[in-house]
Amino acid sequence: MNLGSPDSTEVKDVKKYLNEFLMDKRVIDMPFLSRLLLVKGIIVPFRAPKSAEAYKTIWWKEGSPLIVLTQQLQKAVQQKTEEPIEIAMRYGNPTPEAAYENLLKNHPDLEEVILFPLYPHYAMSSYETAVEYMYKVLKDKKYAFSLKTVPPYYANEQYIKSLAASIEPYLSQGFDKIILSYHGVPERHIVQSDTTHCHCLKVNDCCNMPSAAHTQCYRHQTFVTTKLVTEALNIPADKVEQSFQSRLGRDPWLQPYTAKRLSELPKEGVKKIVVACPAFVSDCLETLEEIAEAGKHTFLEAGGESFTMAPCLNTNEMWVNTIVQLINQA
Repeated sequence: MNLGSPDSTEVKDVKKYLNEFLMDKRVIDMPFLSRLLLVKGIIVPFRAPKSAEAYKTIWWKEGSPLIVLTQQLQKAVQQKTEEPIEIAMRYGNPTPEAAYENLLKNHPDLEEVILFPLYPHYAMSSYETAVEYMYKVLKDKKYAFSLKTVPPYYANEQYIKSLAASIEPYLSQGFDKIILSYHGVPERHIVQSDTTHCHCLKVNDCCNMPSAAHTQCYRHQTFVTTKLVTEALNIPADKVEQSFQSRLGRDPWLQPYTAKRLSELPKEGVKKIVVACPAFVSDCLETLEEIAEAGKHTFLEAGGESFTMAPCLNTNEMWVNTIVQLINQA
């Protein structure tokens, strides 16, 4: 299961997608009426035309890169297992119901479905909403089969090896720093996801202090991925920087902000960078347009000399093998 994408770059399709996405209470966590007024009255009318133009710059002839890459991943995984593989999107098409129905059509005696969220880290606005939505559809449609979910795999050894192997070829030309840019979330999401209600963003150095809260702490999990992949690539800590992208609204989000750092780094003497986005396993608008296009422009305009973008895992064979392994362990 992946995030999803508009059906086309037409403004009407982008509006439909943004409405579904932003009306999710786990994405914009405010009372329904307030969310409705904000999303349908302010954000979508202004954002949809701009987003449509952004999608046009990265759209492939086969369709949305995220959808196409997920379909390619489905085929790659299917070649390595006898179990039937279907894909679903949290927003847009194909829907969870379509995925369930396709499985049932070919396997009427289906007893169990294993959900593999294409999110390595736990966040209420990504992993959690995807999983909860799949369970909701299962319950609403009264399907007889059970659903099991692969847990976040941000620290899984094979995932880390796959991630490191996908980045390594882009380090060969030399660099001053590698930037690991993760999707951002509001700080309040970190606090809300804290199962202990007293640790995240409340305890000094909370991400490095052992706590049960870490099982659902996106911030902690991204730091773990950064540490492990840095070690796997044998990169000195002073040549690695972690940041967060895709901020929406004015509330405090996880920092530092990627866009801000890309404008600051050249002034600090960092002229050659490699950027990777470990929170995304499939290239999409946030990697292809926000980072590879807009981010590159920001960095070079600020005085940077070399900007290299490492693609997401996409259909990397080590990654495909990792998925199969994690499914078998579920």
